[in-house]
Amino acid sequence: MIEFKMPSLGADMEAGTLVEWLVKPGNPVKRGDIIAVVDTQKGLIDIEVFDEGTISELVIKENEKVPVGTVMALIASGKEEGIKKEVIKPAKKVEEKIAMEKIVAAKAPHFIKASPLAKRIAAEKGIELNTIHGTGEDGAITKDDVEKAIVEKMAPKEEKKIATAENIRMAVAAAMSKSNREIPHYYLETKVDMSKALSWLAGANKQRSVKQRLLPVVLLIKAVAKALTELPDLNGYWENGLHQKQDINIGFVVSLRTGGVMIPAIHNADKKTVDELMTSLNDIIPRARAMKLRSSELSESTFTVTSLGEGNVETVYGVIYPPQVALAGFGSIIEQPWAESGMLDVRPVLTITLSADHRASDGATGSRFLMAVKNHLQKPEAL
Repeated sequence: MIEFKMPSLGADMEAGTLVEWLVKPGNPVKRGDIIAVVDTQKGLIDIEVFDEGTISELVIKENEKVPVGTVMALIASGKEEGIKKEVIKPAKKVEEKIAMEKIVAAKAPHFIKASPLAKRIAAEKGIELNTIHGTGEDGAITKDDVEKAIVEKMAPKEEKKIATAENIRMAVAAAMSKSNREIPHYYLETKVDMSKALSWLAGANKQRSVKQRLLPVVLLIKAVAKALTELPDLNGYWENGLHQKQDINIGFVVSLRTGGVMIPAIHNADKKTVDELMTSLNDIIPRARAMKLRSSELSESTFTVTSLGEGNVETVYGVIYPPQVALAGFGSIIEQPWAESGMLDVRPVLTITLSADHRASDGATGSRFLMAVKNHLQKPEAL
C-alpha cells in the first residue's frame, strides 16, 4: 500500500488545510493527476499524486489542518489490487445471501414523518425530505423546517480563502529569517559584458513573432542550468548532508502584484531550448500570480534564480531557499564603463551574484560556477 503524504510546498510551510478531495475510494490515479486542493499561506494549491494505482482510503477529512509529512490517503498499486481480487473470493452462498439482503433492503420502504404542507413545499422546491432535520413532534418535518432548508440551499456558498499579500509576505519573511539563522551563507559577485548576448537576442527575435520573442532572462536561466551540470554540488538539498539532484529544476522568483513572491519551478531547465524556456515562463508566471500552481511546481526546485529585470538596480543578493544550497541573483543590465584590451568603452553590464551554503560548497566551487555562467553568456548561440 502506497502512503500519499502532505508534501512540503516551501520552506515556510509546516502544515496545510485540506480544502477538497477530488477523488474517492476506488478511483484509479496515475502520476501527475491532481487529487486534492490544499490551502496554504500562499493560497490554494493543487496537489498531485506521484504514483499509479487505485485510491484505497482517504485518511484525512476535508477542512482538517494537516502537518507536512502526514499520511493523507492510501493508494493500492495495480499489483496489490490483483492479489486482493484473486485471494478475497466470497463463497457462492455468501454472495447469494448478500444479494437477497440487498433486494429486501431495497424493497423496504423508508418512512419520513412530515406534514402534508411540508411535503408539498419540498416537492415544489426540489428539496429531499431525507436531508431535512425535523423539529416537530417525534422528529416530524414541519413547514418551517422545509423553508429553512430552502433558504440554506439558496444561500451563496462561502468563497474559498484567498491568501492575502500580508500573509504571503509574513510566510516568506519567516522562511528567509530561518534561512539566515540556520544556513552559513557565503556570497560572491562578478560582472559580465552582455553585448554579445543582447546582439544575438536581437537577431533571433527578428525571426519570431511578438508572442514568440525571447527575453534576456531565458538566456540567464539556461546559462545557470548549463553551469549546474558542471558544478553539481550547487544543485540539490541540504538535509543532514548534501543530496545532489539529477534533475535541474530552476525555481524562478515571481513578484506578486499584491506583494510577496512565489517561486515556481521550471523542470529540467538544462534540457529545454531557450524557446521552450520562454514558453514555460509565459505559462508559469501568470499562473503564479493567479495562485494556480501545482504542488510539484512549488516543491521540486533544486536551485533558485532571482532577476530584477528592467530597472536601475545593479546588484541583488538573495537568501537561500531551504533546503536548497544556492541561489543566483541577476541585477538590471546597465550601461557602464568597461575596460578591455587596454581600451575603455561603454557596455551593457550585468552583475551576477551567488549566495551559497558553506556546508555544501566553498568559495572555489562558487567562483567556478560564476565563471561558467559568464562564459555561457558570452556564447549565446550555444545556449
